Amino acid sequence: MKDGPSIAEVASLIGDPARANMLGALMAGQALTAGELAREAGITAQTASGHLARLREAGLVLVEAQGRHRYFRLSGADVAQVLEGLMGLAARTGRLRHRTGPRDPALRAARTCYDHLAGGLAVDLFEGLLASGHLAMAGSVPAVTPGGRAFFVAQGVDMVALETGRRPVCRCCLDWSERRPHLGGALGSALLALFMARGWLRRERGGRLVQVTPPGRMVLRNWTGASPDASREDGPVRAARV
Repeated sequence: MKDGPSIAEVASLIGDPARANMLGALMAGQALTAGELAREAGITAQTASGHLARLREAGLVLVEAQGRHRYFRLSGADVAQVLEGLMGLAARTGRLRHRTGPRDPALRAARTCYDHLAGGLAVDLFEGLLASGHLAMAGSVPAVTPGGRAFFVAQGVDMVALETGRRPVCRCCLDWSERRPHLGGALGSALLALFMARGWLRRERGGRLVQVTPPGRMVLRNWTGASPDASREDGPVRAARV
């Protein structure tokens, strides 16, 4: 066997249906207890404990103790990136589960991808920032333009902290439902935090679903060049780019 990372080992851990469901639940970016993850996976607490021990040993999840409770979360944004990519591959190759109800169209419209925005709204946002000149592609990697930097600073984004951090400022993240890229990296995380803090987006408790508020609809229309409507079954209504 060739030297290098053991793709098969990591793939086998993610490939188990129960573990995949638990990892998917953690894609919301929130820490969950073993009991909550057991319910997400449809398994007993004892079985969930064994699965979580394996995921923790492999470095895919981290655990934090708070009082009598232990909370699990993904070990990093790179785990979420892999999961989002696998979701896109499964969708493209027809490995789809039956839709479970009206939440699914809303999830395709706007959801969290660990610590940044995903779905049709996120794709519109990324394309709108490119069209407005706030971002530019440097090969296959997005970069903040000088004008974009001034724009984000004016909006309250601490660009110095993003630029001096260890995480890439911008990166493309392939959206599994749109099959086009949305914005990840430190800037993607900062924008989601900004939108939440300003009340432009509202996260549904305990899940990945994100809804656009009426004030946010007006603001994000200017950011995206579209009319975001997370309540529509077909996702955001696309319009001419600004």
